[in-house]
Amino acid sequence: MTTALTRRTLSSLLGLALVGAAAGSAYADKKYDTGASDTEIKIGNIVPYSGPASAYGSVGKAMSAVFKKVNDEGGINGRRINFISYDDAYSPPKTVEQARKLVESDEVLFLFGVLGTAPNTAIQKYMNAKKVPQLFVATGATKWNEPKTNPWTMGWLPSYQSEARIYAKYLTAQQPTGKIAVLYQNDDMGKDYLKGLKDGLGDTSLVVLEESYEIAEPTVESHIVKMKSANPDIVVLFTTPKSGAQAIKKLGEMNWKPLTIISNVSASTAAVMRPAGVENSQGVISAAYAKDASDPQWANDPGLGAFRELLAKYLPEINPVDSSALTGYNIATTMVEVLKRCGDELTRANVMKQAASLKQFAQGGLLPGITLTTGPDDFQPIEQLQLMQFKGERWQLFGEVMSGELK
Repeated sequence: MTTALTRRTLSSLLGLALVGAAAGSAYADKKYDTGASDTEIKIGNIVPYSGPASAYGSVGKAMSAVFKKVNDEGGINGRRINFISYDDAYSPPKTVEQARKLVESDEVLFLFGVLGTAPNTAIQKYMNAKKVPQLFVATGATKWNEPKTNPWTMGWLPSYQSEARIYAKYLTAQQPTGKIAVLYQNDDMGKDYLKGLKDGLGDTSLVVLEESYEIAEPTVESHIVKMKSANPDIVVLFTTPKSGAQAIKKLGEMNWKPLTIISNVSASTAAVMRPAGVENSQGVISAAYAKDASDPQWANDPGLGAFRELLAKYLPEINPVDSSALTGYNIATTMVEVLKRCGDELTRANVMKQAASLKQFAQGGLLPGITLTTGPDDFQPIEQLQLMQFKGERWQLFGEVMSGELK
């Protein structure tokens, strides 16, 4: 009897050992860092829901809507997204406070879609020291594409330099000897744009005037007057919306009609072109990478149809023509794809590895022909844009999709 019991006991223990080994093997196939588990992926975000840049709050709201939809459909590889989004009022010290809270108290897996150049600059050193991804930041500064010095920070938007190089390509083809006057905001953004233009032109002698202005200046009208005295053929406006509208309006009031280019960040029909005067805006050139939900040509587009459906169900208070909401939707769509590719290895290192492994990834909110590509030495997902010209009441795309890469 003792022998029989011993055998049964040994058999049971062996069975338990085999079950334990199998469970251990299954567990070994899954790798998690802080913020991830069998059931959840915790993501941190910081957006200005209040303060002077609160209009960008719809970026964060659209991101949240994307993740709610994903959760309603079963999550990503069976895991729900816990999206924690805080307000920093576009104040860098507040951004630092919120980033520390997300990393140290909320214990998120990574930060995603933090908005603004100054806010992201304020936390970049901290995030890289902590080795926590600062992923797909919502700003076009070139400094987010420095994988050797900041391997945990990656951009998403086309860089200001890439965009400006595209304008240089256009000008080189259309007016190769045209004299150029540039108005640029005296900060990282304006200087990035100016560098990209000059790099793309090659012959910097064509730039006859580089006129800077401070963001706090109430008006840029005097700068436009000064630019006219240089008698350029081309005026390039690397401005934010308020200054861009003032510049175009002043050009019209002076009845001065040089070839005019304005940066994508100031290409809003509602915030720039209409306040400047539709009659003054005719013929102005800019560039785009995303579809314009207010453009009739995309009325039946499946990609924007999915965006409109998302807003109708999860965010009915947001106007579908809100370009900031589309930006949030587009960035979150990329994030979902990266997390799908992570599978059961939800470590911070693997999140960065998958984010840096996109190859011509297309998504519905982007213009046809514009895709996302990254690599271990390329943290700039989008480097293509298409030129557009303001005609009548709206922007009209023209030409081919162009790359802003510096060959």
